[in-house]
Amino acid sequence: MSKSISHPVKAKKNLGQHFLNDLDAAQAIVNSLSAPVGCYNVLEIGPGTGVLSSFLFGKKEFNVKLIDIDRESIAYLVKTYPEHSSAIIEGDFLRLKLDEVFNAQFCIIGNFPYNISTQILFKVLENRSLVPEVVGMFQKEVAERIASGPGNRDYGILSVFMQAYYDVKLLFTLPEDAFTPPPKVKSAVLHFIRKENFELGCDQALFYRVVKAAFNQRRKTMRNALSSLLPKDKMEGVPFLELRAETLHWSQYVTLTNILADKFNAG
Repeated sequence: MSKSISHPVKAKKNLGQHFLNDLDAAQAIVNSLSAPVGCYNVLEIGPGTGVLSSFLFGKKEFNVKLIDIDRESIAYLVKTYPEHSSAIIEGDFLRLKLDEVFNAQFCIIGNFPYNISTQILFKVLENRSLVPEVVGMFQKEVAERIASGPGNRDYGILSVFMQAYYDVKLLFTLPEDAFTPPPKVKSAVLHFIRKENFELGCDQALFYRVVKAAFNQRRKTMRNALSSLLPKDKMEGVPFLELRAETLHWSQYVTLTNILADKFNAG
């Protein structure tokens, strides 16, 4: 039976807080950090009552910082870990300038607030040169979508974007009663390791436009979905036109992006 705890801070619904009770799961999450490229700087997002933090601070090889928007959590953490008070940041991760956190690369970990979990990943994508690894808790349905591969109904825009730059693995799932208060859905932990070559080899802005256009009309063929970017009479020689968005691997979207870029440049 997993060890669990009670929490001295009240979870706030408007912040999407669901504090982790399962200490075995907390240790497993922290132990999954692999410190790629020799990166031992770690930022925990939404530490809450410090369930993950206690294991992180126990890893002496890590240089750990915490960020939370909840003042009550911050006050509790500073009181509980006075020796780490300078590493505890009160603030909004989504507004944080990531290049100023460590002035170096850093890994991200957290039991992410469910209402901003996908926004966290989009910020990671924007700053991928700084973030070689992420370990995070998500709603199970969201996690399955992100980790899903081509040909699956769950495969979507964020699946393509994250898998283009990171190797994504779903580590394990947790039941509702592993949290206080229990969410209405199951949860899952995702592990992201940045690819050694995380430059796509295409125009990134156009890549994003192509992927979004494709999935915004995912029931249509690529020929119809991409007609907002390129008139159908200009599509000669463009591959994958009879396929649907969810059948293409991220690398095929790179190929498609480069071909469309050539078409645009040719006028």
